[in-house]
Amino acid sequence: MPSRLLVVDDERLIRWSLEQTLEKAGYEVATAETGAAALAALRDEPPDLVLLDLKLPDLDGLQVLRQIRELQPRVQVVIMTAYADVGTAVEAMRLGAYDYLPKPIDFENLAVTIRNALEARQLRQKVELLREQLAPSHFDHLVGVSRAMQDVVGLARKVSASGATTVLIQGESGTGKDVLARAIHYESSRADEPFMEITCTAMPETLLESELFGHERGAFTDAKTQKKGLLELAHGGTLFLDEIGDMAPALQAKLLRVLEERRFRRVGGTRDISVDIRVVAATNKDLRSAVEQGAFRKDLYYRLQVVTITIPPLRERREDIPLLARHFLQHFSREFRKPLPRLGPPVERLLVQYDWPGNVRELRNVVERAMILTEGEEIVPADLPPEIAHQAVAPARGSAPRFELPPAGVVLEEVEREFVRQALELTHGNQTRAARLLGLTRDELRYRVKKFDLSPRPAEEEAG
Repeated sequence: MPSRLLVVDDERLIRWSLEQTLEKAGYEVATAETGAAALAALRDEPPDLVLLDLKLPDLDGLQVLRQIRELQPRVQVVIMTAYADVGTAVEAMRLGAYDYLPKPIDFENLAVTIRNALEARQLRQKVELLREQLAPSHFDHLVGVSRAMQDVVGLARKVSASGATTVLIQGESGTGKDVLARAIHYESSRADEPFMEITCTAMPETLLESELFGHERGAFTDAKTQKKGLLELAHGGTLFLDEIGDMAPALQAKLLRVLEERRFRRVGGTRDISVDIRVVAATNKDLRSAVEQGAFRKDLYYRLQVVTITIPPLRERREDIPLLARHFLQHFSREFRKPLPRLGPPVERLLVQYDWPGNVRELRNVVERAMILTEGEEIVPADLPPEIAHQAVAPARGSAPRFELPPAGVVLEEVEREFVRQALELTHGNQTRAARLLGLTRDELRYRVKKFDLSPRPAEEEAG
C-alpha cells in the first residue's frame, strides 16, 4: 500500500507540481491550500507525511505544525518555506518537524528527505510495537484464575481493541471497576491520550456539571476565567464516570446528548464543542431497577449498556482469593521493604471462607494489615482482623473424618451424588454455601449438579 502524503501550500502551481512529481514516485497525494483545510484533511484521513508551507493565508505554519503534533503525533512533517532562516528552522525542529527544506524545492533532495522520513516513521512504529509486546499487559492487574474472571478479561480485551465508544461496568463496591476501566483504556489505541475520571457522588450537581462540561468566564458568580471540562480534556482518550447511577437527572439528559452527538457546550457557552472520546461508566447499582423506579433515564441506560461487563463479587470466585492474597503480599513486601512471608494453610482457609462484603478492596486492606503486623516468616490468624480470624474453620481437604468402606463396596458416583444432594438440602439450594461445605468452587458444584440432575426446583433457586 503506497504511503499517503499531504501537500499544504497556498500556491496552486507548487501544489500541482509537487502532486504530479510525488504521484509519479508512487505516493498517494492529497493537497490543501490553507491551514484549516490541512487540519480537516488530517482528521478525515491521517497521512503518513505532511509537506507544510510556513506561509499560509489563514494560519501560521508553526501554529499548524503544533496542531498536527497534537492531533496526529506519529505523522512526519517536513517544512517548506521561501523565507528560510535559522531561527524559524530551529523552532520548527523543536516543535517536532522531521526536516526543513527551502524553496525553490530541490526535487532530488525532497525525494531523499521523504524516503528517510517515512523509514524513520516505520522504524518508530516497529519499536513501539516491540515495546508493547514486551510490556506487561494492564489486564494483568485483574488477578484471577476463575472462569468468571477469565470471561470478564476476555470480554474487556475485545472491547478495548474495538471501536466501542460506550462501555458499562457493573459490580459491587470494591470489585475493581476502576482497575478494569484503566485496563480497557491503556490496552486500546487511545492509550497515548488522556484518561480522565470522576466520581458522580463526590460533588454537588452544579459543581459536577462544571467539572464535566467546563464553563465560560462569567457563567456564574465564581467563574472568573474560562475552564475546560473533563469531556474536553479527555478528547481522543477515555472519560471514566464512576457511580453513574447517582448522577442527577438533569445531567443524565446532557450526558445522553454527548453520547449521541459527540458534542456539548460549556456552562454559559453558546458554541458546540465536538469531542472524540470513549465513555466508560461504572455503577454498583442495578440500573435496570433504577429505570423502573424512575431514578435513571431509560434512554441513557440503553445507550450505556451496548457493551456491559459485570465483575462478580469475590465470594462467587473463591478460588481467586489465595492468588489475590499472594499478589497483594508481594506488593506490600516491596512497598514496606519487608521479607515476603508465606500464606499458611490455616490463614488461607480463613480467607477463602470469609464472605468479603468489601470484595477485593477489603482483601487488599486485610493483607496490608497482616503485612504490617506479621513478625515471622508466615502470616498467622493473629495477623488477621477478628471477624476473619475467629471464624469456625472448615476442615481442609483431606482432613475429613475417616469413612469405612462396606465389605460389599460402593459406587463412588453414587456416594458423590448423595453428598452433593445433602449439601444442597442443608443449604436450602444455596449453591455458594453448598460448594463451601464440599470444598468445591461454585463452578465445580454446578458441574456436579448438572451431571447428577440435581437442579433445584424454581422455589429453591438462589436469588440473582
